[in-house]
Amino acid sequence: MVPPYKLDEVIERAEHGPICTESDFDLKILVPNLKRVIKEYDIVYDPNNVIPNDDSLAKSAFEAAFDLYLNTGTYCTTSHRRILFTEEEIKEALALLPGEFEVGYGRDKRKMRARKIEDENPPFCLFGPMGQACSEEIYIQLTMGYMKDPLADGISSPALDRINKIAIKVRGPSEVMGSVAHTMLVKEAARRIGRPGIFTISVATAPTDAAQIAASHPQWGKWVTDGGFVGALAELKVDYDLLRKMLHFHHYGQFVSALTGPLLGGYCGGPEGTAIIAIAYHLQGLLVHQAHFQASFPMHMIQSCTTTREVLWATNLASQSVALNTSIITFAKGKAAAGPCTEMVLYESAAHGLTAVSGANMYVMGAARNKYKDRFTPVEPRMACEVAYAVCKSKMKRSDANEIVKGILKKYEDKISEHTLLLLDKHRRQSSLN
Repeated sequence: MVPPYKLDEVIERAEHGPICTESDFDLKILVPNLKRVIKEYDIVYDPNNVIPNDDSLAKSAFEAAFDLYLNTGTYCTTSHRRILFTEEEIKEALALLPGEFEVGYGRDKRKMRARKIEDENPPFCLFGPMGQACSEEIYIQLTMGYMKDPLADGISSPALDRINKIAIKVRGPSEVMGSVAHTMLVKEAARRIGRPGIFTISVATAPTDAAQIAASHPQWGKWVTDGGFVGALAELKVDYDLLRKMLHFHHYGQFVSALTGPLLGGYCGGPEGTAIIAIAYHLQGLLVHQAHFQASFPMHMIQSCTTTREVLWATNLASQSVALNTSIITFAKGKAAAGPCTEMVLYESAAHGLTAVSGANMYVMGAARNKYKDRFTPVEPRMACEVAYAVCKSKMKRSDANEIVKGILKKYEDKISEHTLLLLDKHRRQSSLN
C-alpha cells in the first residue's frame, strides 16, 4: 500500500462513526480492553531483559495490539466519534505496504525502509532536536551543525522561538510568519552546507494546519520530497486539526509520518500496556494518518524522557513486534533526561542507539527532556547513531545488546530524577532573569 488509502472513508468515519463521550472511551473501552489483552496474551515486563530476546513475546504483543485496536479504534475528540476498522481492512492495509520509500532528492536522496530484528543494514538516521525552541540568532548555524554530519540521512529542525524579535504564538499571525521563516532558514542552511536536497521533516514552529499549509511551497518552502509529522492525542485519539493537517500533506504530496508517544503511567499503565499501545499506534498511523512511516516515542509520564529502564523495554518490544510482523517503517525517537554537554546525555544516547538491534530506525536525539530553549547540540544524535551503526556492523545479537544496555543503565538511571530537579531549577532562574 502506498498511502493515501481510502482517505474519504477515514473522514466519513470520523464524522459518522459510533458516538461516545471521551471519558467513556478512556475508562469503558480503552482501559478495559488494554487490561484484557495484557492478561489474555500474557505480556509480562522483565526488568532484566531491557532488550527482549524472545520472538514469541514479540508475536504475542503484536496479536494483543491488533486485538486492542480492532476493538477500540481511534477516538475523534472533535466529533466524539470512534473511527473503527474491520479485521479484513487492517490486514489488507498491512499486506499492501511496500516497506520502503526514497526521500530527499538528487545526491541527497536516501532510501528509508522497514528493518528487521538484528538487521545488518544500518538504520535511516533522522537528526534533530525534535521541535525544541531555538533562538533566531543561532538558528541557521545550529541547523547546519546537524546537516553536516555524514550520518544524517534527514533532518527534523528546531522550532523558532521568535521572528524579527516577535514571540511566536500558536494560532496567531506570528505563527504563520514564523513557519514561513522557519522553512526558508532550513532550506538556506541546507544550501550553505552543500546538501540542498536533504530530506527535511516537520515545521516545528507550525503546530497548526494553517501554518503548515503556509510553509508548503515548491520553491522556498517544504517540497514534495520532504515530510510532515501528524501527531496523536493520548491515547489513540485525533481531532479535526490533526486530520486537516494529514489531508494537506497527502494532497500536497509530502511523505507523512505518524508521531506518537504513549505515556507510561497514564492510561497505558505500566510498561506492558505502554508497549501494546505503542504497537497499536502503528496500526492507527497506517489506517487513520495514512502514514508512510511511524515515529514512536513511548515516554515516562513523570520523568518526561524515553531512556528509563521500563520505557526502553517497551520501545524495544514494540520495535521488535512491528519488525517481526509487518513491513511498517518504524523509527525509535529518543529524548534524554540530561542536558547537553554532560556525560549522562551520552550514556542515554547510547542506550537509545541500541534499539537498532530491535529493528528500529533512528530519530535522535532530544536533550533536557525537549523542554528548554537552545539546550541541544548535534553531538547527542551523533552518539546514538554511531552506536546504531556499530550494532549493525558487528552483527550484534539482542542478548549481547541487552548486557550492554544494562551496564549503561547502571551509570545513569539513578540520576534521572536528580536531573529533572536540576533542569527545573535552571529554567526558573533563567526565567527570572528574563
